[in-house]
Amino acid sequence: MDIIEVKPLTNEILEEIGLDWHTDLDKTNYISNEVIEITQDEAEAFYDAGNELYDMFIEAGEYVIKNNLFFELDIPTTLIDTIKQSWENEVHWHIYGRFDFAGGLDGKQIKLLEFNADTPTLLYESALIQWALLKHNGLNEEKQFNNIFDAIRDNFKRMITLGDDVSRFDELYEDWGVLFSSIRGNIEEERTTRFLMQCAREAGFVSEFCYIDEVNFNELDGVSFDGAKYEFLFKLLPWEIISIDEPELALIINNMIKNKNTIFLNPAYTLLFQSKRMLKILWDLFPNHPLLLESSFEPLNKKQVKKVSFGREGANIDILDSNRILEQRGGEYGNYKSVYQEFYELNSHNGIYYQPNVFFAYESCGLGFRKGGDIMDNYAKFVSHMIK
Repeated sequence: MDIIEVKPLTNEILEEIGLDWHTDLDKTNYISNEVIEITQDEAEAFYDAGNELYDMFIEAGEYVIKNNLFFELDIPTTLIDTIKQSWENEVHWHIYGRFDFAGGLDGKQIKLLEFNADTPTLLYESALIQWALLKHNGLNEEKQFNNIFDAIRDNFKRMITLGDDVSRFDELYEDWGVLFSSIRGNIEEERTTRFLMQCAREAGFVSEFCYIDEVNFNELDGVSFDGAKYEFLFKLLPWEIISIDEPELALIINNMIKNKNTIFLNPAYTLLFQSKRMLKILWDLFPNHPLLLESSFEPLNKKQVKKVSFGREGANIDILDSNRILEQRGGEYGNYKSVYQEFYELNSHNGIYYQPNVFFAYESCGLGFRKGGDIMDNYAKFVSHMIK
């Protein structure tokens, strides 16, 4: 791995460009003053991996629905009909997701760790901050695998054109509005949501932001805020959390989709992709595929990682040597079902691990890295990259 140390973006500069979560709870900087140098071939391999895997997830999603494997994926029963409805009508368009990988550098095969398909963050850092870091250091900010903004902007257009060609957007668009919402008090999620709103506005959509508790949900009339109705709602709130914490709302949303008055972003079917137990389905459908790691609902007889279906930020993850715990993280997601995935060492440099993350918006569109320990938790740092 080739890593160069660069002059950091100060907290003042980061705040000026909208990143206020620059200091972790231990008072260390969240944005690393490192840049990982990758080759053009490595960038293209990450691009190809995301594209191929997305096609595989689509096939796996069809398989799950056809064979009624929702229980196996730990999908809440209150969302099954919602998922089916969103899957069956292509107007429920998947705006963006994020693949978490291992490998991809120094000749190591890229391997899928998981797919954050519903509510991925790291978006603002990947799209803007690493570009700003290169520019700040007099480096060529164009030498990145990073066209996230343009890709997401065009993918919003595809909600109307429903295909690769977005040139007819202006002709087909009829002032349908997108309301963007996130949880009050979480600045990172709010900034991510507002970034997506800017992408939608650049695409040409009427768009507005509010907090999720300000959204009015009505089975017959759809979504509204401050007296205005919206045809689309983007909510940076995980589907499974809605189902568990707001079961009545989950039912209302299902009826809104049934009544065809609101399209929710990201669609409910992304919960199939989000479930880490989908890793086992992928392995069943594509055994020994070079981008996959062996995965099972039962412990493997090898070094492995035990995850839960809907854990976040490294919580509830164990690294096991057969059944002996080598490393463990507790957390609040222990009630979810487990999946076991073959262990695959992350890229490392001087004892520190680096995990590549590839954003996907109709196609792979951007690369960033996190650095930390064997288990990437909420103290992991964001690391930029550049192409040699």
